[in-house]
Amino acid sequence: MTKILGTGAYDFKRHHVAEYPVDLPSHVGDKPVEAKPGVALSSSITLSEIQRDNLTRIAEANWLKSGGSKPEKAFDPELVKEIYHTELKVKSGRKPVPLQRVMILEVSQYLENYLWPNFEPETASFEHVISMILMVNEKFRENVAAWICFYDRKDVFKGFLGRVLHLKEGKELTIAEKTNYLVFMINAFQSLEDEVVRETVLRLASLRSWQSLSYGRFQMELCMNPDLIKKWKKMIKKESDEAKKQGGCFDPSASFEVNFLRSLIEEFLEVLDNKVFPQKHSVNEDDELADAHGFDQVEDASVLYCERFMEFLIDLLSQLPTRRYLRPLVADVAVVAKCHLSVLYRHEKGKLFAQLVDLLQFYENFEINDHVGTQLTDDEVLQSHYDRLQSFQLLAFKKIPKLRELALANVGAINKRADLSKKLAVLSPEELKDLVCSKLKLVSKEDPWSDRVDFLIEVMVSFFEKQQSQKEAINAMPLYPNEQIMWDESVVPSINYSGEGCLALPKLNLQFLTLHDYLLRNFNLFRLESTYEIREDIQEAIPHLLAYINNEGNTAFRGWSRMAVPIRQFKITEVKQPNIGEVKPASVTAEITYSISSYKAQIRSEWNALKEHDVLFLLSIRPSFEPLSAEEAAKASVPQRLGLQYVRGCEIIEIRDEEGTLMNDFTGRIKT
Repeated sequence: MTKILGTGAYDFKRHHVAEYPVDLPSHVGDKPVEAKPGVALSSSITLSEIQRDNLTRIAEANWLKSGGSKPEKAFDPELVKEIYHTELKVKSGRKPVPLQRVMILEVSQYLENYLWPNFEPETASFEHVISMILMVNEKFRENVAAWICFYDRKDVFKGFLGRVLHLKEGKELTIAEKTNYLVFMINAFQSLEDEVVRETVLRLASLRSWQSLSYGRFQMELCMNPDLIKKWKKMIKKESDEAKKQGGCFDPSASFEVNFLRSLIEEFLEVLDNKVFPQKHSVNEDDELADAHGFDQVEDASVLYCERFMEFLIDLLSQLPTRRYLRPLVADVAVVAKCHLSVLYRHEKGKLFAQLVDLLQFYENFEINDHVGTQLTDDEVLQSHYDRLQSFQLLAFKKIPKLRELALANVGAINKRADLSKKLAVLSPEELKDLVCSKLKLVSKEDPWSDRVDFLIEVMVSFFEKQQSQKEAINAMPLYPNEQIMWDESVVPSINYSGEGCLALPKLNLQFLTLHDYLLRNFNLFRLESTYEIREDIQEAIPHLLAYINNEGNTAFRGWSRMAVPIRQFKITEVKQPNIGEVKPASVTAEITYSISSYKAQIRSEWNALKEHDVLFLLSIRPSFEPLSAEEAAKASVPQRLGLQYVRGCEIIEIRDEEGTLMNDFTGRIKT
């Protein structure tokens, strides 16, 4: 039997609990279920289950300390392989690890007492390295200090990180293993405050990574940053001298560290294009993708991998030490444009992926000087936009006769996506490719996507369109949350978030781009925290109203709620014109009539205490004619189960009683 929390006696001041189904606890006499190898059970685990589990018995015999001493058994590499293949390796399903099995191994200190003390970089097996990766990821998931156990052998730890970076060489990983590998890289790049980790991972995000850029993008970046030319020549000379001393041939582009991140990006694009949807799909010449909802066979594990990779790129671009040299690489491969054109971006199961892509685009275009680290003002951003468009217009006027109209147009006529796409539509596919790849050098000719017209236009438009400033984006946000953001689990997660997936939220850590970035992340998180509390209040109040459809086809209520009152009459009295430079009304004033005559005196006093500037929320409820079946309720969202259609916030201007007398006003106005 499923119990629903929050349906008992209503107490508005108590701690609010979300109305989500939870399993009833088993009876006292019930025996715990013994976990089977390779089977992922609930994320919660009891002490009796740990004690009865086979992994605990293995730990007691091999590495678990009892009475201050460890077992005398010698290290067995075959045992590590057996544990990985029977307990840790996932062959199907969305989850990349069997969470309960990893938790039991973490409790038994598998990493500290067995894997790490017996790790040797030269002889350790693949299963040994990937098992250590899983245990480190579990420590991060549980918010436990993950790197402390490695401090006793820092030189060996560097060897471990080197083995991790070369783990994919000569071996094909499963999609679950790729996801776990990616999560480890996310955790490593989020630990730049650790000296040993920082020294290893920042080599992947150094100026050397520009060796993997296409020649055109490399030329453009050096022209835009002339101060780096001297540094680049010095670096090349130093590497050339070292290669001559070793007697080898100097080939900087063949270095593993140079190609590491680019190979990761190319691997992600391969998964996004071919693995997410097992069946092949195509795009016609008019850029009309087949209906995204028609792709029913979605590989959930591949979707999780794509979401994690977006999180990885967001982390790289939201930290100045890694952003400085990696943003040109992300732009060179045109990751954002390719994600926008992917089927997953528009698929119903790609909602979180789409939000992460938008967040990646935000950080790619963040208003900062990457090499100096200074915040760009609105005027500097606007001037840079005008300079780019002016240079493009000059190029079009000299070299491309078909774009003469675009070259002579004013900036306001071509800085929007629709206008710019229409102007570029006059070019043939060959001319468009020559413009993007040869003249502007935005992407490489060798890029497999460079023959797609929609991709080339997307790259052009993304580069030249006017970006919305952060100030404009904040001002465009609604003052109060609505129903769309309240029940978006990828932005406002429920209370049972376990950390197995990722969220489309900014991270608070020790690395920020600017002070504005720090304040913006805190503002977004505070806004979403408030949204969560408001959502819980709404979910707690609506079930008490017992809404239904009466004989006239209108919504009526059989019950009542202490802090939710049916509206008798609603009338909009004034809509002011937008302010200059804005598109939304300056203000909207409405009159709301409600009755609390049937409430007890204590509840009426609470409603009568409302005053000017207090905030209320207006709900539109339209329940279904018939109660949802158990199967329908399981598939339905929370608003659908509650019959909730719209949520809008409002601020009280004045409040009057039934005789029209002004109440709770302290401004000195005449109360008539």
